Amino acid sequence: MNMAEPNPPTALRGRWLIDEPMSRHVSWRAGGLARHAYIPADLDDLVAMLRTLPASEPVMFVGLGSNLLVRDGGYAGTVVFTHGVLRSLALSDATTVYAEAGVPSPKLARFAALHDLVGAEFFAGIPGTIGGALAMNAGCYGGETWRVVREVKTLARDGALHTRRPADYSIDYRNVALVSGAEEWFVAAWFDFASGSGADARVRIRDFLAQRIATQPLEKPNAGSVFRNPPGEYAARLIEACGLKGVRRGNACISPKHANFIVNLGGASAGDIEGLIVDAQAAVQARFGVALEREVRIVGDER
Repeated sequence: MNMAEPNPPTALRGRWLIDEPMSRHVSWRAGGLARHAYIPADLDDLVAMLRTLPASEPVMFVGLGSNLLVRDGGYAGTVVFTHGVLRSLALSDATTVYAEAGVPSPKLARFAALHDLVGAEFFAGIPGTIGGALAMNAGCYGGETWRVVREVKTLARDGALHTRRPADYSIDYRNVALVSGAEEWFVAAWFDFASGSGADARVRIRDFLAQRIATQPLEKPNAGSVFRNPPGEYAARLIEACGLKGVRRGNACISPKHANFIVNLGGASAGDIEGLIVDAQAAVQARFGVALEREVRIVGDER
Protein backbone atom coordinates (compact mmCIF):
# COMPACT_ATOMS: atom_id res chain seq x y z
CA MET A 1 0.00 0.00 0.00
CA ASN A 2 1.19 3.51 -0.78
CA MET A 3 1.03 5.21 2.62
CA ALA A 4 0.91 8.61 0.91
CA GLU A 5 -2.53 7.71 -0.47
CA PRO A 6 -5.69 8.43 1.55
CA ASN A 7 -7.17 5.22 2.89
CA PRO A 8 -10.84 6.17 3.41
CA PRO A 9 -12.57 4.10 6.11
CA THR A 10 -16.06 2.82 5.47
CA ALA A 11 -17.36 5.02 8.32
CA LEU A 12 -17.08 8.09 6.11
CA ARG A 13 -20.39 9.12 4.56
CA GLY A 14 -19.17 11.42 1.79
CA ARG A 15 -17.97 10.69 -1.76
CA TRP A 16 -14.38 10.16 -2.84
CA LEU A 17 -13.45 11.08 -6.40
CA ILE A 18 -10.21 10.09 -8.13
CA ASP A 19 -8.58 12.15 -10.90
CA GLU A 20 -11.46 14.61 -10.85
CA PRO A 21 -11.38 17.25 -13.64
CA MET A 22 -11.17 20.62 -11.90
CA SER A 23 -12.60 22.25 -15.01
CA ARG A 24 -15.95 21.03 -13.69
CA HIS A 25 -15.49 22.92 -10.43
CA VAL A 26 -13.93 26.29 -11.30
CA SER A 27 -15.73 29.18 -12.96
CA TRP A 28 -13.07 29.43 -15.71
CA ARG A 29 -14.07 25.91 -16.85
CA ALA A 30 -10.41 25.06 -17.45
CA GLY A 31 -7.63 23.20 -15.68
CA GLY A 32 -6.22 19.82 -14.82
CA LEU A 33 -7.19 16.91 -12.57
CA ALA A 34 -7.31 16.72 -8.79
CA ARG A 35 -5.60 13.51 -7.68
CA HIS A 36 -8.26 13.05 -5.00
CA ALA A 37 -11.42 14.97 -4.19
CA TYR A 38 -13.97 14.61 -1.42
CA ILE A 39 -17.57 15.73 -1.13
CA PRO A 40 -18.38 15.55 2.59
CA ALA A 41 -21.83 14.61 3.82
CA ASP A 42 -21.74 17.36 6.46
CA LEU A 43 -19.31 19.09 8.80
CA ASP A 44 -18.92 16.08 11.12
CA ASP A 45 -18.08 13.90 8.13
CA LEU A 46 -15.54 16.48 6.91
CA VAL A 47 -13.86 16.47 10.33
CA ALA A 48 -13.63 12.68 10.23
CA MET A 49 -12.23 12.68 6.69
CA LEU A 50 -9.45 15.15 7.50
CA ARG A 51 -8.30 12.92 10.33
CA THR A 52 -7.74 10.06 7.87
CA LEU A 53 -5.29 11.96 5.67
CA PRO A 54 -1.52 11.63 5.95
CA ALA A 55 0.13 14.75 7.35
CA SER A 56 2.01 15.16 4.06
CA GLU A 57 -1.14 15.26 1.90
CA PRO A 58 -1.82 18.74 0.42
CA VAL A 59 -5.42 19.83 1.00
CA MET A 60 -7.42 22.57 -0.72
CA PHE A 61 -10.98 23.68 0.03
CA VAL A 62 -13.05 24.79 -2.99
CA GLY A 63 -16.48 26.38 -3.04
CA LEU A 64 -17.66 27.67 -6.41
CA GLY A 65 -14.08 27.97 -7.71
CA SER A 66 -14.70 31.57 -8.74
CA ASN A 67 -11.17 32.82 -8.06
CA LEU A 68 -9.16 29.66 -8.77
CA LEU A 69 -7.08 28.29 -11.64
CA VAL A 70 -5.69 24.74 -11.48
CA ARG A 71 -2.79 24.29 -13.88
CA ASP A 72 -3.08 21.73 -16.67
CA GLY A 73 -0.77 19.31 -14.84
CA GLY A 74 -3.36 19.03 -12.07
CA TYR A 75 -3.33 19.20 -8.29
CA ALA A 76 -1.41 16.44 -6.49
CA GLY A 77 -3.44 16.46 -3.31
CA THR A 78 -6.99 16.30 -1.96
CA VAL A 79 -9.63 18.86 -2.87
CA VAL A 80 -12.62 19.31 -0.56
CA PHE A 81 -15.79 20.61 -2.20
CA THR A 82 -17.88 22.65 0.24
CA HIS A 83 -20.54 24.05 -2.10
CA GLY A 84 -23.77 22.17 -1.71
CA VAL A 85 -22.70 20.75 1.65
CA LEU A 86 -21.89 23.47 4.20
CA ARG A 87 -25.09 25.39 3.45
CA SER A 88 -26.60 26.36 6.83
CA LEU A 89 -27.90 29.94 6.89
CA ALA A 90 -29.83 31.28 9.88
CA LEU A 91 -30.38 34.19 12.23
CA SER A 92 -28.18 33.87 15.29
CA ASP A 93 -29.85 36.86 16.98
CA ALA A 94 -31.82 39.89 15.84
CA THR A 95 -28.97 41.41 13.80
CA THR A 96 -26.50 38.52 13.40
CA VAL A 97 -26.52 35.96 10.59
CA TYR A 98 -24.77 32.59 10.81
CA ALA A 99 -23.60 31.29 7.43
CA GLU A 100 -21.57 28.19 6.61
CA ALA A 101 -18.72 28.25 4.11
CA GLY A 102 -20.62 26.66 1.22
CA VAL A 103 -23.36 29.31 1.15
CA PRO A 104 -23.19 31.42 -2.04
CA SER A 105 -22.43 35.03 -1.12
CA PRO A 106 -25.46 36.45 -3.01
CA LYS A 107 -27.72 34.19 -0.95
CA LEU A 108 -26.44 35.86 2.24
CA ALA A 109 -27.32 39.28 0.78
CA ARG A 110 -30.87 38.17 -0.03
CA PHE A 111 -31.34 36.42 3.33
CA ALA A 112 -30.31 39.52 5.28
CA ALA A 113 -32.63 41.75 3.26
CA LEU A 114 -35.50 39.30 3.79
CA HIS A 115 -35.02 39.73 7.54
CA ASP A 116 -34.86 43.56 7.40
CA LEU A 117 -31.11 43.75 7.87
CA VAL A 118 -28.90 46.18 5.96
CA GLY A 119 -25.18 46.13 5.24
CA ALA A 120 -25.05 42.79 3.43
CA GLU A 121 -26.10 44.06 0.00
CA PHE A 122 -22.56 44.09 -1.44
CA PHE A 123 -22.38 40.30 -1.06
CA ALA A 124 -24.75 40.11 -4.04
CA GLY A 125 -21.85 41.14 -6.29
CA ILE A 126 -19.44 38.47 -5.03
CA PRO A 127 -19.72 35.39 -7.27
CA GLY A 128 -18.23 32.85 -4.84
CA THR A 129 -19.13 31.30 -1.50
CA ILE A 130 -18.82 32.61 2.04
CA GLY A 131 -15.70 30.48 2.58
CA GLY A 132 -13.95 32.13 -0.34
CA ALA A 133 -15.14 35.60 0.68
CA LEU A 134 -13.64 35.07 4.14
CA ALA A 135 -10.37 33.69 2.77
CA MET A 136 -9.67 36.70 0.52
CA ASN A 137 -11.65 39.47 2.26
CA ALA A 138 -13.75 39.76 -0.87
CA GLY A 139 -15.59 42.99 -1.48
CA CYS A 140 -17.27 45.25 -3.99
CA TYR A 141 -19.51 48.32 -4.19
CA GLY A 142 -17.85 49.83 -1.13
CA GLY A 143 -18.22 46.79 1.14
CA GLU A 144 -15.68 44.25 2.43
CA THR A 145 -16.33 40.90 4.06
CA TRP A 146 -14.33 41.31 7.24
CA ARG A 147 -15.91 44.66 8.11
CA VAL A 148 -19.07 42.75 9.05
CA VAL A 149 -17.53 39.60 10.61
CA ARG A 150 -18.11 39.03 14.32
CA GLU A 151 -16.56 35.57 14.61
CA VAL A 152 -15.57 32.67 12.39
CA LYS A 153 -15.52 28.91 12.86
CA THR A 154 -12.43 27.20 11.47
CA LEU A 155 -11.29 23.63 10.94
CA ALA A 156 -7.69 22.67 11.65
CA ARG A 157 -5.70 19.98 9.89
CA ASP A 158 -6.11 17.61 12.86
CA GLY A 159 -9.90 17.93 12.66
CA ALA A 160 -10.23 20.33 15.60
CA LEU A 161 -12.83 23.10 15.33
CA HIS A 162 -12.00 26.58 16.58
CA THR A 163 -13.86 29.85 17.03
CA ARG A 164 -11.76 32.85 15.99
CA ARG A 165 -12.27 36.61 16.13
CA PRO A 166 -11.04 39.22 13.63
CA ALA A 167 -8.22 40.13 16.02
CA ASP A 168 -6.74 36.66 15.39
CA TYR A 169 -6.10 37.59 11.76
CA SER A 170 -4.00 39.96 9.71
CA ILE A 171 -6.64 41.47 7.41
CA ASP A 172 -5.89 43.60 4.39
CA TYR A 173 -7.20 44.35 0.92
CA ARG A 174 -7.99 40.93 -0.61
CA ASN A 175 -5.74 39.21 1.90
CA VAL A 176 -6.43 37.38 5.18
CA ALA A 177 -3.91 35.39 7.24
CA LEU A 178 -4.10 33.79 10.66
CA VAL A 179 -1.55 35.58 12.85
CA SER A 180 -0.36 32.30 14.36
CA GLY A 181 0.39 30.91 10.88
CA ALA A 182 -1.54 27.71 11.59
CA GLU A 183 -3.25 25.87 8.72
CA GLU A 184 -6.99 26.23 9.17
CA TRP A 185 -9.98 26.51 6.83
CA PHE A 186 -13.11 28.60 7.27
CA VAL A 187 -16.25 26.52 7.74
CA ALA A 188 -18.69 29.18 9.01
CA ALA A 189 -18.99 32.76 10.22
CA TRP A 190 -21.24 35.07 12.21
CA PHE A 191 -21.95 38.39 10.47
CA ASP A 192 -23.21 41.54 12.19
CA PHE A 193 -25.58 43.80 10.26
CA ALA A 194 -27.92 46.65 11.20
CA SER A 195 -31.69 46.71 11.40
CA GLY A 196 -33.24 48.62 8.54
CA SER A 197 -35.49 48.49 5.53
CA GLY A 198 -35.38 45.16 3.77
CA ALA A 199 -37.21 46.68 0.82
CA ASP A 200 -34.51 49.32 0.39
CA ALA A 201 -31.84 46.64 0.70
CA ARG A 202 -33.48 44.61 -2.07
CA VAL A 203 -33.49 47.69 -4.33
CA ARG A 204 -29.75 48.13 -3.74
CA ILE A 205 -29.16 44.46 -4.50
CA ARG A 206 -31.02 44.79 -7.81
CA ASP A 207 -29.01 47.91 -8.64
CA PHE A 208 -25.71 46.15 -7.88
CA LEU A 209 -26.67 43.16 -10.02
CA ALA A 210 -27.73 45.40 -12.91
CA GLN A 211 -24.40 47.22 -12.71
CA ARG A 212 -22.54 43.90 -12.70
CA ILE A 213 -24.40 42.66 -15.76
CA ALA A 214 -23.76 45.92 -17.60
CA THR A 215 -20.02 46.12 -16.91
CA GLN A 216 -18.75 42.53 -16.66
CA PRO A 217 -18.47 39.76 -19.30
CA LEU A 218 -20.76 37.33 -17.53
CA GLU A 219 -21.74 35.57 -20.74
CA LYS A 220 -18.38 33.74 -20.87
CA PRO A 221 -16.63 31.62 -18.21
CA ASN A 222 -14.38 33.85 -16.11
CA ALA A 223 -13.01 34.20 -12.58
CA GLY A 224 -14.01 37.77 -11.83
CA SER A 225 -11.32 40.39 -11.36
CA VAL A 226 -7.94 38.84 -12.13
CA PHE A 227 -5.81 41.53 -10.45
CA ARG A 228 -6.08 43.61 -7.31
CA ASN A 229 -6.42 47.33 -7.92
CA PRO A 230 -3.10 49.09 -7.15
CA PRO A 231 -3.34 51.94 -4.61
CA GLY A 232 -5.10 54.89 -6.22
CA GLU A 233 -5.44 53.13 -9.56
CA TYR A 234 -7.53 50.57 -11.43
CA ALA A 235 -5.97 47.43 -12.88
CA ALA A 236 -8.46 47.48 -15.78
CA ARG A 237 -7.43 50.98 -16.83
CA LEU A 238 -3.74 50.07 -16.83
CA ILE A 239 -4.30 46.91 -18.86
CA GLU A 240 -6.53 48.72 -21.34
CA ALA A 241 -3.95 51.52 -21.71
CA CYS A 242 -1.45 48.85 -22.77
CA GLY A 243 -3.72 47.94 -25.67
CA LEU A 244 -4.50 44.46 -24.34
CA LYS A 245 -8.30 44.42 -24.55
CA GLY A 246 -9.32 41.57 -26.83
CA VAL A 247 -5.84 39.98 -26.91
CA ARG A 248 -5.97 36.18 -27.10
CA ARG A 249 -3.84 33.17 -26.24
CA GLY A 250 -5.43 30.09 -27.67
CA ASN A 251 -9.07 30.26 -26.61
CA ALA A 252 -8.47 32.58 -23.66
CA CYS A 253 -9.07 36.30 -24.15
CA ILE A 254 -8.64 39.53 -22.16
CA SER A 255 -12.23 40.69 -22.24
CA PRO A 256 -13.10 43.52 -24.63
CA LYS A 257 -15.80 44.49 -22.11
CA HIS A 258 -13.61 44.72 -18.99
CA ALA A 259 -9.83 44.50 -19.19
CA ASN A 260 -9.45 43.02 -15.68
CA PHE A 261 -11.37 39.92 -16.78
CA ILE A 262 -10.00 36.98 -18.76
CA VAL A 263 -12.69 34.89 -20.45
CA ASN A 264 -12.71 31.33 -21.76
CA LEU A 265 -14.01 31.46 -25.34
CA GLY A 266 -14.43 27.69 -25.33
CA GLY A 267 -11.83 25.02 -24.68
CA ALA A 268 -9.14 27.33 -23.27
CA SER A 269 -6.38 25.62 -21.31
CA ALA A 270 -5.18 26.78 -17.91
CA GLY A 271 -1.89 27.53 -19.65
CA ASP A 272 -3.65 29.88 -22.07
CA ILE A 273 -5.22 31.77 -19.18
CA GLU A 274 -2.06 31.94 -17.09
CA GLY A 275 -0.13 33.11 -20.15
CA LEU A 276 -2.46 36.10 -20.51
CA ILE A 277 -2.06 36.86 -16.80
CA VAL A 278 1.72 36.95 -17.21
CA ASP A 279 1.45 39.02 -20.40
CA ALA A 280 -0.72 41.64 -18.66
CA GLN A 281 1.65 41.86 -15.70
CA ALA A 282 4.67 42.28 -17.97
CA ALA A 283 3.02 44.95 -20.12
CA VAL A 284 1.82 47.04 -17.17
CA GLN A 285 5.19 46.75 -15.44
CA ALA A 286 7.03 47.84 -18.58
CA ARG A 287 4.79 50.82 -19.35
CA PHE A 288 3.79 52.10 -15.91
CA GLY A 289 6.27 50.52 -13.50
CA VAL A 290 3.35 48.97 -11.60
CA ALA A 291 3.50 45.36 -10.42
CA LEU A 292 -0.02 43.94 -10.71
CA GLU A 293 -0.88 41.45 -7.96
CA ARG A 294 -3.29 38.62 -8.71
CA GLU A 295 -6.61 38.26 -6.94
CA VAL A 296 -7.03 34.80 -8.42
CA ARG A 297 -5.22 31.84 -6.93
CA ILE A 298 -3.14 29.58 -9.20
CA VAL A 299 -2.26 26.09 -7.98
CA GLY A 300 -0.97 22.81 -9.36
CA ASP A 301 1.64 21.69 -11.83
CA GLU A 302 2.28 22.81 -15.36
CA ARG A 303 1.80 20.05 -17.90
